[in-house]
Amino acid sequence: MTETVSPVSNGHRAPKISFEFFPPKTEEMERNLWETINRLAPLTPNFVSVTYGAGGSTRERTHSTITRILRETDLLPAAHLTCVGSSRGEIDEIVDRYHEVGVRHIVALRGDPPAGIGTPYFTHPDGYQSSAELVAGIKKRHPDIEISVSAYPEKHPEAASFDTDIDTLKAKVDAGANRAITQVFFDNDLYYRYVDRVRARGIDIPIVPGIMPMHNFKQARNFVTRAGTSVPDWLAEKFDGLDNDAETRKLVAATVAAGQVQKLAKHGVDTFHFYTMNRADLVFAISHLLGIRPHGAQKAA
Repeated sequence: MTETVSPVSNGHRAPKISFEFFPPKTEEMERNLWETINRLAPLTPNFVSVTYGAGGSTRERTHSTITRILRETDLLPAAHLTCVGSSRGEIDEIVDRYHEVGVRHIVALRGDPPAGIGTPYFTHPDGYQSSAELVAGIKKRHPDIEISVSAYPEKHPEAASFDTDIDTLKAKVDAGANRAITQVFFDNDLYYRYVDRVRARGIDIPIVPGIMPMHNFKQARNFVTRAGTSVPDWLAEKFDGLDNDAETRKLVAATVAAGQVQKLAKHGVDTFHFYTMNRADLVFAISHLLGIRPHGAQKAA
């Protein structure tokens, strides 16, 4: 493996973590999100990101959630932004608004097709035509904004080949990306091989593994497979027969995700990004097992 970082087992430090949330649609979802944020905030993540719906459908909710995080917490928010459905001028204006309220981190993405994954993708005729163009546009306007981009250990489902997919990542890095966060994966060997291929291409930004605890296995499997993630048979078997047993599913999900991150940590991975699905319980437990304690009181796992 090519990542040369200190494993958590050496006793020197716990890993760095970040969390992804999605903007709430209802008052009840808003309350749930803020209970989750308040539960996870004491773990002092590097940043927390807020997603952005297809075609900018959640644009205002994303902005209001980001603004509230800035106003009411000490967390560093990262705003997701996509190329879909907006002209360059509109996207530039969104970036300017974020910069004005104090956002200094954007997760720059191409975005899913407006009609959903699996349908034809097209951009606005006057818009940014790729995520690399979006990265370059953000950096040109605001060089002080940090930019995260996506990476695909099993390649993007629309990419012609692994090499062309890594070409896309290289273009994003050349445009100014600071880190890449991976799509969900469940076989750590996929991540290790991907990092080796990326490093062989001269890409040296952090490749942060994206981890998703499977609160609802069937729902999560449908979601991740549409985005190109394979779900191993051994993982499906662990949830077999638990469709009507939410409590046991939760225990199994925590065990699986904790095992995955602990194995990654033993291989020297020192940074993790958690797709929380706006739930705190499993992510908090997994962070605890990694040696992360509230308010910076950390111990090695």
